[in-house]
Amino acid sequence: MSNYSVGLSGLNAAAAALEVIGNNIANASTDGYHRQRVELTPSTYGQTGTTVVGAGVDVSGVTRLVDKLLEAEILGQKSSYEQIAQELSIMTTVEATLGEFSEGNGLNATIDAFFDAVQGLSAHPLERVYRNDVISSAEVMCSEFQRLGTSLANLESQVVLEAGNMGDSINSLIVQIAELNGKIQTIEVSRGQANNLRDQRDQLITQLGQLVSVETQEREYGIVDVSLAGLPVVTGAVSIGIHVGLDDNGALGVSPADNPGRSLGVSGGRLGALQLLKNEFLRDVVTDLDTLAQAIIHGMNQYQVQGLGVDGSFTELSGWSIGTTDLSSLGAGVTDGTFYVRVTNTATGEVERHAIEVHVTGTPADTPESIAAKIDAVSGLSASILSSQLHIVADVEHTFDFLPAVLPEPTATNFTTASPGTVSVAGIYDGDENQTFTFTVEGTGSVGNGSLRFNVTDGGGSLVSTLNIGEGYAAGDSLRLRNGIKIVLSTGQFNDGDSFAVEALATTDTSGFLAAAGMNTFFSGASASEMQVCNDISDLPDRIATAYGSDLTDNTAALQLAAVRDEAVDGLGGMTASEYYHRLVADIGQQVDLRESRQENVETMLQNLENQRNEISGIDINAEAAQLMVFEKMFQAMAKYLATLQTTMNTLMNMV
Repeated sequence: MSNYSVGLSGLNAAAAALEVIGNNIANASTDGYHRQRVELTPSTYGQTGTTVVGAGVDVSGVTRLVDKLLEAEILGQKSSYEQIAQELSIMTTVEATLGEFSEGNGLNATIDAFFDAVQGLSAHPLERVYRNDVISSAEVMCSEFQRLGTSLANLESQVVLEAGNMGDSINSLIVQIAELNGKIQTIEVSRGQANNLRDQRDQLITQLGQLVSVETQEREYGIVDVSLAGLPVVTGAVSIGIHVGLDDNGALGVSPADNPGRSLGVSGGRLGALQLLKNEFLRDVVTDLDTLAQAIIHGMNQYQVQGLGVDGSFTELSGWSIGTTDLSSLGAGVTDGTFYVRVTNTATGEVERHAIEVHVTGTPADTPESIAAKIDAVSGLSASILSSQLHIVADVEHTFDFLPAVLPEPTATNFTTASPGTVSVAGIYDGDENQTFTFTVEGTGSVGNGSLRFNVTDGGGSLVSTLNIGEGYAAGDSLRLRNGIKIVLSTGQFNDGDSFAVEALATTDTSGFLAAAGMNTFFSGASASEMQVCNDISDLPDRIATAYGSDLTDNTAALQLAAVRDEAVDGLGGMTASEYYHRLVADIGQQVDLRESRQENVETMLQNLENQRNEISGIDINAEAAQLMVFEKMFQAMAKYLATLQTTMNTLMNMV
């Protein structure tokens, strides 16, 4: 009867092999499927009389053809590829949003157009058409800043939303992997084989690895544990979910679902890319764009607040919201310093300048209310905080402004003669810092006679210039210092040592308070998306500052505004606005190029690895068909063998 056992074992082996081959062919196009092979071994030897014979064939199992090291490498490379692809997608979107590769378009073109318009105004400071051109180009530039700021903010929101959806997908995959682990364990504990379930589970792990980098650990009975950034998200059939969202600092973070306070340092995959994009790339681009906008806003406003347009001085002026408690909300641009208010009595023509001290540090520190009180104490002005805004109103027959123009009379005199010459001061100071210049008489006599002269010293006591007011000078002639200040003397007497002082201001606000409070500013806003032309300027183009001189006919302020284009700004790393923006665009382009190169390299490596895997685990239909024929013949031969045994047995029985 052992002969029948041999035949039956052959039939069973052939049938098992045909079943495995059929399964391979059916899954030839199934993602994640690994080729299987039936393992046959000779059955235990038996003995008939003195003859030792074979007992047939045993099916010892079905092997799943997998190179685990190769699979682990492919998993890691797929995670890297998906991360690079996700980063490249967003970076390319940002690059396209900037629009700097279309000639005549983009933010840089609008910045150039704006400053070209300001340059044109500086050449024609009294003409309305050039003022309108400045307003028009400024609004276009602001619109471009707003567009970019809003687009980047929307992109950040999309990244956060997509990351949240990705977290849900990750949690779903984690649960499915754990469930398959349980099914595989149940089958294999009872000595079954769950190769197809293993393929399904490993395919889910591959999908998980494409979303985020994972580590795997294989255990007995086919179980694979999965960890994410050190968190064991799958342990056997038990799973732990994750939470993806913004932390208290606005950064995109990942944490265990049951422990939101613990931050997981995830990397790789699409989620790792989204986290890097939100927390680093997009944050840096937004910060750089806001910094550029702030530099232009501050650069324009610091000169605009000091100057006047053809509309002249103010009778009333309001700023923007600055609060009421302290000055810290105004930002780092406000420091301890002084700003100057010039008040003109329009009935008498008398002009006075008043210094307002600003104390950001120290005790007590100033508040908006205390600054308003200091201004309110100036004769001819009333000031208060209304709706968190600084509001200044001039008394009847008074106006005010913040012009740096020198006052028409010396700020202090020390004359010892009964009939000193009258000193008139004019000009626009072009020095780099505020100074008080002292004019000291050398010699005694009358103006235009003898060797009388002025020795001019700065605030540090250094000699700046010597002016002849003796023989050769005619009363009424203008004497000009190299720094732009001019004086005119009438006839009169001076004694040796007589003196007078002239206050010269390079800036009328060393504290930065006026611009921060929105007093006579050109632009408003603290970021790119908020940048806009102030309503007072857009509604009244004649308020664009063009002059620093009292007669409002010069173009000094307009030249200062135009010079902002070429001004190296500390906040921009010592670069001009144009250079800073070019660097921003170039940096993004370099990052895009780097990702494209890395993507190409990883793609090539991944293709080579998958080719190696296909050689081991892939399905070759022709090879399977050949095996199919082999086992088909084996089945037929074993059936013929059994039929022959049956015929032989019948013959023997008939003989008996």
